[in-house]
Amino acid sequence: MKVLGIGNALVDIMITLPDDDFLVQHQLPRGSMQLVDKDRSDRIMKSVSGFPTTIASGGSAANTINGLARLGVETGFIGSLGKDELGNHFINDFLKNEVIPHISYSESHSGKAIAMVSPDGERTFATYLGAAIELNASHIDEAVMSEYNIVHIEGYLLQNYALIEEAITKAMGKGVIVSLDLASYNVVEQHIDFLKRLIPGRVDILFANEEEALALTGATEEEALKSMAKMVPLSVLKTGARGSMIFDRKEITYVNALPSECKDTTGAGDLYAAGFLYGMIMGESLAECGRYGSLLSGHVIREIGAKISESNWKNIFNQLYHIE
Repeated sequence: MKVLGIGNALVDIMITLPDDDFLVQHQLPRGSMQLVDKDRSDRIMKSVSGFPTTIASGGSAANTINGLARLGVETGFIGSLGKDELGNHFINDFLKNEVIPHISYSESHSGKAIAMVSPDGERTFATYLGAAIELNASHIDEAVMSEYNIVHIEGYLLQNYALIEEAITKAMGKGVIVSLDLASYNVVEQHIDFLKRLIPGRVDILFANEEEALALTGATEEEALKSMAKMVPLSVLKTGARGSMIFDRKEITYVNALPSECKDTTGAGDLYAAGFLYGMIMGESLAECGRYGSLLSGHVIREIGAKISESNWKNIFNQLYHIE
C-alpha cells in the first residue's frame, strides 16, 4: 500500500529554551501553534539568536510521511515551497528518503516553523507559512490521488477549507482511506464548527492528543473516544507518557508508551501516526499498530527535532518485530 501526505511544507528551526520566560515575553502560549507573519517570525529569530539551534525539514504530515518512508512504505507528498535554500533543504530530505514529491513552487519564501523547546520537552511553535499557504484545491490532482491507498492530512491545513474538502472528496471518489491528524488544540478550537461538519462520514482514521480531543468533543479519555467514534470508524487518542487508546466502535484498545527519556516532544504525534499506519499496512492488530506508534514516538522524543537519528532507527528496526 502507498501513502500520500498533504500538508504544510515547512522547515523546522528548533530552539532550545532555558526556561519558559521567553514564551511569556513574546506572548506565545506554551504548547500551542501560533501563525505569525514574516516580520514577527524574523523578530523571534533575532531574539533567540543566542540559544542552541538546529534546522530540519518538518511539517506534521511531512514528518509522518518521512517516518513511513524510512519503514519501507511507498510514499508521496503534496505541498508548496519557495525557490530558496530552505525549499532545497526540504526537498533534498524527501529525495534522500525516496519520498515522491508532488511539489508546487512559489515566488514566496519557503515556510518555516520556529519550534521553541521548553526544558521538559514541551514545544511551542511560531509558524510562518510563507509559500506553504499557497497550496490550494487546484493542486490536488485526481490522477496523483489515484496512485495511493491512504491519504494522511494534517489539521494545520484548516486555514484553507476548500483545500481540505477537495482532498477528501477526491480521495473518497478513488476509494482512498482518509486519515486526519488534528494537529493542535488551538487550531481545533478556531475551526470547530467546520471540523464537526467535515469529519463525519468522510474521515476514516482520526488522530488526536488529549487537548485536541477535548477541544473537539468537550470530553476526555474514554468519553472523548466515544464521541470521536460517532464521527469516524477508527479513533486514536494519544495520551503522551501514558501511551494511547484506540477505538474501532467495538472495543477500546489500551497501549502503553515506550519508556523513554524525553528531550523534545516535537514530532512525537507525527511519528506515532507513521508507526500506527505502518502497522495497518502490515495487517497487524490495533494493539500492534499502537505499539508500532509508541516505538517510533518513543525514539523521536529522545532527540531534538522531529527526525530520528540513524542509531535510533537501528534500534527501531531491531525491535520492530520483537515488541513485548
